[in-house]
Amino acid sequence: MTETIKVRNPRSGQDDYELCVAGAADIEPIARELRGRQRAWQQAGLGHRIEVMQRFRETLLSSSADIAAALSTDTGRRALAMGEVMGLTASIERWCGDAPDLMQTADRQSQALPHVTMREQFEPYPLLGVISPWNFPLLLSFIDAVPALLAGSAVIIKPSEVTPRFAGPVAAAIERVPELHEVLRFVSGDGRSGAALIDQVDVIAFTGSVATGRKVAEACARAFIPAFLELGGKDPVVVLPGSDLERASTAILRASVAATGQACQSLERVYVHESDHDRFVELLAAKARGTPLSYPDPGEGIVGPLIFARQADIIADHLDDAVLKGARIETGGKVEQKDGGYWIEPTVLTNVDHTMKIMTEETFGPVMPVMAYRDEAEAVTLANDSDYGLSGAVFGPTEADALRVAEQIDAGGISINDAGMTTMVFEATKNSFKQSGLGASRMGPTGLTRFLRHKALYINRGDTVPIEFMAEGAGKE
Repeated sequence: MTETIKVRNPRSGQDDYELCVAGAADIEPIARELRGRQRAWQQAGLGHRIEVMQRFRETLLSSSADIAAALSTDTGRRALAMGEVMGLTASIERWCGDAPDLMQTADRQSQALPHVTMREQFEPYPLLGVISPWNFPLLLSFIDAVPALLAGSAVIIKPSEVTPRFAGPVAAAIERVPELHEVLRFVSGDGRSGAALIDQVDVIAFTGSVATGRKVAEACARAFIPAFLELGGKDPVVVLPGSDLERASTAILRASVAATGQACQSLERVYVHESDHDRFVELLAAKARGTPLSYPDPGEGIVGPLIFARQADIIADHLDDAVLKGARIETGGKVEQKDGGYWIEPTVLTNVDHTMKIMTEETFGPVMPVMAYRDEAEAVTLANDSDYGLSGAVFGPTEADALRVAEQIDAGGISINDAGMTTMVFEATKNSFKQSGLGASRMGPTGLTRFLRHKALYINRGDTVPIEFMAEGAGKE
């Protein structure tokens, strides 16, 4: 008998949905079927794949209301749900435009042997497994799947068991594009299903926590397949003396509170020069107080519910730990239950330091701890005092000042005189530093090319080397 899991609604707190837990016996035949059809998908050529993906894009648009409604139930967010649908269609359009240039090959002559021509051939990994998280269920299910499909791979997506509802209407949209349905499927389940998926695929793309990412990496190593991991962050922002504090406070609030702070690239540590600290906190706290919850009407407000009940416990623990160690709550600061959902107002803390979890562990909520620093060297040291290195931001009185500091921060993407730009601009290649991930970047050209194995064909149009060339003493005279 198939096991089922109850799924909680983040606004009501009620278990109002069930999903089946796929096991190895369920996933294996799907993987076998997709493998059997992947070669035809690859051999049909990039032009065909682009045409199919464009039809899928149109199908998503025509199904957008149903998909967004399911996403809204999954996440408790309305505008962001539709934003995910539009973001996916934009991603398909972008990759369809970029893929032809990225997949071009050209012959090259060898410098060592001028009569040898080297020809490059791309071979996609036959089957990609995507294990996606709960914070942006649709976008992060397809951020790897779309370029992999265009590269010629088949794909199985295992969404989070916390936010699985969206997969139904998306799967229906996929079925309306038969050529795509032959190489793209969803499977449902929890961590056990993800572990079973690893055993059936040729490459894994995982988005989630460091703890789970480590387990995925170890399982992929045992299976001897590559893993592309996008993990957590504790993103810092440095505000240099003389910066435009109005601009900085506006951007930092947005990048910390967007999606209720439930995004890997949310700013979670704010370092402000001691000369500007008090004024900055005054501005940030005032703007935070003016940022309303999306409650009780989901069509109003800005800050939605916390999607995952367990995350509410983590946020509360971090706040309690900080206050116990001397932090001061300037605004917000309490996780509350409203109609069964978990909510927290945008929270600003001061008098914080690196003995506190709020400054060292991923909080994943709309929480902005602000710490004063004395000089630029200390700011850089504090920003780099972390196990994470996903992204960050620097504000300066001039662009040159901000760039000088940004170049010293150990993270993959740094916004200059703004914040959270990695959520808006995807063309630049950026790697995860430290424990924030492994493998080639999902942004920039490598977002597609990492799914292509490079094969070299060596064509000798001259004489071949005779065996006598290998004789002992050959070439001594």
